[in-house]
Amino acid sequence: MEKQNKTTNWFVITGGPSTGKTTVINLLTERGYKTTIEHARHYIDTMKEEGRTVEEIRANKRKFQLGVLDMQIEQEAELSPSETVFLDRAIPDAMAYYRFLNLEYDKILLGAMKAVSYKKIFILDRLPFVNDYARTEDEQAQKLIHQLIIEVYQSLEFPVVFVPVISPDERVEFILKNM
Repeated sequence: MEKQNKTTNWFVITGGPSTGKTTVINLLTERGYKTTIEHARHYIDTMKEEGRTVEEIRANKRKFQLGVLDMQIEQEAELSPSETVFLDRAIPDAMAYYRFLNLEYDKILLGAMKAVSYKKIFILDRLPFVNDYARTEDEQAQKLIHQLIIEVYQSLEFPVVFVPVISPDERVEFILKNM
């Protein structure tokens, strides 16, 4: 995939559902680092405020993925490339979800992928299976999504570091030592 030569100081915190991304991001925020939010949950919360159920929101898979992707693209466009930022997921995560849902990549995703640039990718190893209102995939689906995320990021030019299952504070220390 052809890339622009934009260099950033952005670190992606990613992995499938139930890997502890939000916990790690929240701890980084508490330590004073700039972080971003996870957009799938934000999109669901926004649509719920408009009176829609999670089932209604997720029914149109392409519309849901595009809604999340649009938020991610907008957020990354607003960040300063020189600022150190920890992203709770990033644009390439959409590629994994498109693959999982058997959706063809569209022009919006392919165009966004041409401009992505990250300093390093931290993929969190999976924690025990948990579901909640926004996370509706079963354990097998969560494992598959996690594997697809790994495959997508390993296919890109950015360094990938796997973060083991240790306490949340130890995970943050591991990430900070491996920046």
